[in-house]
Amino acid sequence: MYVNFGEQIRRLSLHTCNISALAWVHNGAVETDTAQRSPILTVRGLEVGFQSQDGYTRAVSDIDIDVRPGELVALLGESGSGKTVTARAIMGVQDPAAVIAAAEMRLDDIALLDLDEEGRRRLRGERMSMVMQDALSALNPVLTIGDQIGEVFRVHRRMGRRQARARAIDLLDLVGISSPLTRIDDYPHQFSGGMRQRILIAMAIALEPDLLIADEPTTALDVTVQAQILRLLHDLRERLDMAVLLITHDIGVVAEVADRVIVMRDGSIVEAGDADRVFSNPEKPYTRTLLASAPHPEPARVLSEPEPALEPTDDTILQVTGLRRRFRTGHALARRAVVAVDGIDLVLRPGETLGIVGESGSGKSTLARMIVGLESADEGQVLYRGQDITRRARGPRPPSQPGIQMIFQDPYTSLDPRMRVRDVIAEPLTVTRTGTPSSRRDRVADLLELVGMKPDMMHRFPHQFSGGQRQRIGIARSLMRDPDILVCDEPVSALDVTIQAQVVDLLTDIQDRLGLGILFISHDLSVVRNLAHRVLVMYQGEQVETGDVAEIFDDPQQDYTKRLLASIPPLTRAERGKLTGRSAA
Repeated sequence: MYVNFGEQIRRLSLHTCNISALAWVHNGAVETDTAQRSPILTVRGLEVGFQSQDGYTRAVSDIDIDVRPGELVALLGESGSGKTVTARAIMGVQDPAAVIAAAEMRLDDIALLDLDEEGRRRLRGERMSMVMQDALSALNPVLTIGDQIGEVFRVHRRMGRRQARARAIDLLDLVGISSPLTRIDDYPHQFSGGMRQRILIAMAIALEPDLLIADEPTTALDVTVQAQILRLLHDLRERLDMAVLLITHDIGVVAEVADRVIVMRDGSIVEAGDADRVFSNPEKPYTRTLLASAPHPEPARVLSEPEPALEPTDDTILQVTGLRRRFRTGHALARRAVVAVDGIDLVLRPGETLGIVGESGSGKSTLARMIVGLESADEGQVLYRGQDITRRARGPRPPSQPGIQMIFQDPYTSLDPRMRVRDVIAEPLTVTRTGTPSSRRDRVADLLELVGMKPDMMHRFPHQFSGGQRQRIGIARSLMRDPDILVCDEPVSALDVTIQAQVVDLLTDIQDRLGLGILFISHDLSVVRNLAHRVLVMYQGEQVETGDVAEIFDDPQQDYTKRLLASIPPLTRAERGKLTGRSAA
């Protein structure tokens, strides 16, 4: 079956500028009760373990899953619960050390465990595909986006390069990449995290598979793009009769789109059933705890002595004035300038949290990297405690500031895979020869406990942890040198809701105890509302609006801010349909 992507683009283009227009019209289509249909995916008694020198470790056990055509089943649970291990076993892309056994694992009439690697390879992309959690690691850094998406059509459909390129452009437009005709020749590192995630989704749906496994597909996305992706998944599965197995820790996402929910914990299924029933009447205590952990708006945090938002005071620890950054992209004969940050002003005081929000590609991460000195500034100034620390493209590089530390967005690429966790966390002290090996190890143990991990985990490598656990390791590393400013670039985007709450509480406690100033970049507006004192809204590199949390959330002045707030996903099943137009009934 061939899908007219151009027609879908025209239908979806109405939704990309105004989230309030996300109402779907059935166009006379007749809905089929998916519960009465035979499953396209059947899994019974799945067990996955890992063999190592220390023996056999069971990761998941006794997993039963059914996914029917046109149905979206959500695997919900905390980081480390076995969701991704289950998905990788189904796809056949598990770790070589994995040992997989199941009473039954079938895609339609195909016994997956009976297939050799070549048979699995033919299925992947054609009949089943997967959106990986980590977009940067999943994309080839030395190939353009057009080459990577086009490869799907060249290998599976035997298309020529020109035809494959045209289909790739359609797909980029479909998933909301602006200017696809020019951006198709860019490389993965030239896109923001959210844009890379959309590119992965484009590759996954290219051949209209029967089963789409989406592993945290909206984790790195801001709320407006998340709304578009949820809308896209909802639309594609109904138009293409596609089965979707959605892995997520985001309760709002599950409330919006799931037909059935499977709750996992410690490698086992805790509860499973119809989404309406699970949300309204959960049977297990763990499910009730999980649902109760979703972030709800709290009263705005208020500084004891409020000051004008952009006016420095005697105790100002960070001041940014007129900061600008432009990048040049494209081939040598068709270079173009992209303005990433365009004239940002902000101040930060001890004990204050400034939340920075905006869509993917709005310049939030570039701004953060300029503040910590990882990117140079074309114009403007960064002052830390009155000292100019602005990094310029030319001239001497300013000395590093141990008082400013950064928590990175991507826990996969920010941790050295060849170093054990104890060495990763202790590295800031090791390179400066601070303390003794014993004192550094004690400090590592204390920090691991502080971020909710066991001290004996320090002897493992980063790849032996889930995405959420890796992010906690990154947070522990940033605290090693006792900074007075933390620049947090999406520090909780990879964490499940229960750990999110713990990390937010942890940052608040550390701030209250040490008087830290925090720049908190996030696309999760509920988290920002609970944590920040003030908010700065960015769009396409510019500063749209700034003010106290209560002012921005309760009385936004700019249309873009209003649209951003309207895109927050629902927290209860009764609110379903807010983003996709799907009735809650």
